[in-house]
Amino acid sequence: MPKLPRVLLIAEAANPTFTSVPLVGWSMAQALLRVTDGHLVTQIRNRQAIIDSNLISNDQFTAIDSERVAKPVYHFGRLLRKTGLGWTATTALASISYYYFEYLVWKKYKKAIQAGEYDVVHRITPLSPTIPSPYLAKKCAKANIPFVIGPLNGGVPWPAGYDNVRRKEGEWLSYARDLYKVLPGYRATRKYAKAIITGSWATRKQIAAPYQSKCAYIVENAIDPTRFNAKEPQPITTPIKVAFIGRLVPYKGADIVIEAAVDLLKEGKLVINIFGDGQEMPALKALCEKHNVTEFVTLHGWIEHTQLQEHLAKNDVLSFPSIREFGGGVVLEAMAMGLVPIVADYAGPGELVTDDIGFHLPIGPRDQLVTSLRKVYQTITQSPDELPAMRQAGLDRINQHFTWDAKAQKVLDVYRWATDQRDTNPETDPDFLTSPSPLKITD
Repeated sequence: MPKLPRVLLIAEAANPTFTSVPLVGWSMAQALLRVTDGHLVTQIRNRQAIIDSNLISNDQFTAIDSERVAKPVYHFGRLLRKTGLGWTATTALASISYYYFEYLVWKKYKKAIQAGEYDVVHRITPLSPTIPSPYLAKKCAKANIPFVIGPLNGGVPWPAGYDNVRRKEGEWLSYARDLYKVLPGYRATRKYAKAIITGSWATRKQIAAPYQSKCAYIVENAIDPTRFNAKEPQPITTPIKVAFIGRLVPYKGADIVIEAAVDLLKEGKLVINIFGDGQEMPALKALCEKHNVTEFVTLHGWIEHTQLQEHLAKNDVLSFPSIREFGGGVVLEAMAMGLVPIVADYAGPGELVTDDIGFHLPIGPRDQLVTSLRKVYQTITQSPDELPAMRQAGLDRINQHFTWDAKAQKVLDVYRWATDQRDTNPETDPDFLTSPSPLKITD
């Protein structure tokens, strides 16, 4: 039996009780621990949740106490958010906290890395391509230990015509988004990394040409089949049940979901379930009242991630016209529950959905998105018998490519490439890519 690779997994954010990046970090690390001789290194705030998930502290994982810097940076970030500044500013602050965390990681594992006790050092999180690895990339290279980073995902430009939404989100720093390229360690990270996993083609395009040959595309998100699975999908009947999942913030487009459906709601052909909460909740209530569709739209508020499956199972379609989504994990979760996805054809979600399993809305101004979504609604209400085949195709695609275990196997291929056990980029394998490349791949 082949020897399992010895991997030091760095996931500063890795927590099974959270959502978003911490859940990605935890899920990816856990899947890799099942197929490697690995050890997880994370931040101290995640320690108890990981112990509760039956990993043994200091044996299977180590929690680094970087609270000396992380705690004040976190609280300062919360204050900034209250002033209306967006996530770009918060991410910029997070780089300060991560620099200190990685310094402590290197300090603790320096001797083990230099002694060759690991075959690969893999930074899973942060996912942001704007946050460098100022210590590990260069120092691992000097120790002749391959450093793998990713999946990097994010930094996707705002689509044209949405400056008003951009300002409502407080994304003032995004107008100077390229400043992160002068951060200490930015160029060194790309220069000394042996392999760079990119979580979307949109992020891949941001990698400078000299480093494209180091890149391998593996989408950021996947699903846990024990949490999301459509064992017995319900038959599709009228009215067709449409779900939206996400924070109720301007760029997610929950208002578009409702506005595009007004006539069909009143005709009894659709009902809408919106799962999430946020600053747009009052505006959504007012929109429903304005169009007299309150009885057809249910605003459920925030739903715990562990309870989302039972709610999704009662719906037929996911309507998700978010204009700036990096990963789109909710799209995969909905597909795993048998929902047919409708997504804006931009960045993460647009790469997850193929024409045989869902619908793409061409990215454009808000009015164009409303019109495009209305046409899709009309299509599915006129031909609901086409939805079951799309649903089954989506389920098959999830099971083949988008479980965490399937993703871990792709990462293993990257490890083999990084350790010179294979000569070619895994992207050259016919079954590796889950979305056609808009780029010319260089071996």
